[in-house]
Amino acid sequence: MSGPRPPALLTVVHACAALLAAGCLLGVLPTGLDERGTALAFGALITLGELTRWTGAEGREAAPLGAAAALSYALLGENGSEPTRHGVAQVIGVVVVASLLGSVPHIARGRPVLDHLARRVLTVGFAAVCFQPLFNQGTFHGWGTPYALLLLAILTLTCLCDALLAAALAHSRTRWPFGPLLRDELRATLGIGSAVCATGAVMALAVAVVGLWALPVFSLPLLLTQMSFRRCAAVRTTYRQTIASLARATEIAGYTPAGHARRVAALSRAVGRDLGLSEAELTVLEYAALMHDIGQLSLVDPVPAGATAELPVTQQRRIALLGGAVVRQTGVNPQVAMVVERIADPCPEQPLAARIVRAVNAYEEKARDAGPGGPLKALEELRLGTAGEYSPEVVESLARVLSRDCLMMPRAG
Repeated sequence: MSGPRPPALLTVVHACAALLAAGCLLGVLPTGLDERGTALAFGALITLGELTRWTGAEGREAAPLGAAAALSYALLGENGSEPTRHGVAQVIGVVVVASLLGSVPHIARGRPVLDHLARRVLTVGFAAVCFQPLFNQGTFHGWGTPYALLLLAILTLTCLCDALLAAALAHSRTRWPFGPLLRDELRATLGIGSAVCATGAVMALAVAVVGLWALPVFSLPLLLTQMSFRRCAAVRTTYRQTIASLARATEIAGYTPAGHARRVAALSRAVGRDLGLSEAELTVLEYAALMHDIGQLSLVDPVPAGATAELPVTQQRRIALLGGAVVRQTGVNPQVAMVVERIADPCPEQPLAARIVRAVNAYEEKARDAGPGGPLKALEELRLGTAGEYSPEVVESLARVLSRDCLMMPRAG
């Protein structure tokens, strides 16, 4: 039996990138490369950038050096004060070959590369089409300072197009709301994306004056920036692992079933994504969901199966307040403690994150041991309780997430 068909947008984007790449390669192969040394130098730098590509926040593939080198080649008009002769087809052809070579190790490890390569081809093609034909016609001759501003403007537009394309691809794959995805991509662009734009423009201007010796000189700062971003990402990962380990204390002590906190956190994050929360809000939500039961450690007698959703409201609030006090002592973001403290508050008074954790926790408790019909029964119970106990908006979002992902219950463990 064949697997599910890819979304139409993915097929269109991949097909456009493949046709553009094939057409440019066929246009370059018969005549060979113009200024072969320049093409090989930029190709080697793009390959190095792809080899050092890493997975950043939320699975974003980051290859800043490869992106900067590719965009710089697309905007290269002179080399050592001599006009260049390469055109759009050669730019895209060099970028395609170099990117494929640099992606070989990632392909061997089973990492997805199609979206990344398609975005690289289309965005570099956009930059080259905006610049190369006009430069070759002499349009920018004698511009001086406005010429540098023009390069930055083209690079900025290219980054915006890349963010739009990345958000569209992610929306097509996950069916998450497009607006929040685009917002997160734009915020990410302000980080490493600004360094890529600046480096790409400076590289193109410096090579125009001093030649190819500028490439290693201006590549080093971007490599150091990439290392800093990777270290920050590693710190965030370690921090999250520490939170997850702390959340497992209730499982180790026998207060909650194994994997309960992890399942609630994963499903809460999916619901938060569906409701359009930002990355920072999703992080707070995930940490609060991981630690929502930690107040049970203060109880003398454990709640049977850790099921707090069926407890009296007064006892739920006591556990929530105790949990918030524990979270505050850990040094975690105070917003996480606030969400944990307010999980048992009346629904209209709760922040959205607390509503999400409350509903998802109740769903997980009601559905985990109820047999094949448990998930649907649990959702129905949540809907019946939406008058004041659970947020209707959150419950319907939870139903959409479960239906869209064909996920009725995460596996235990």
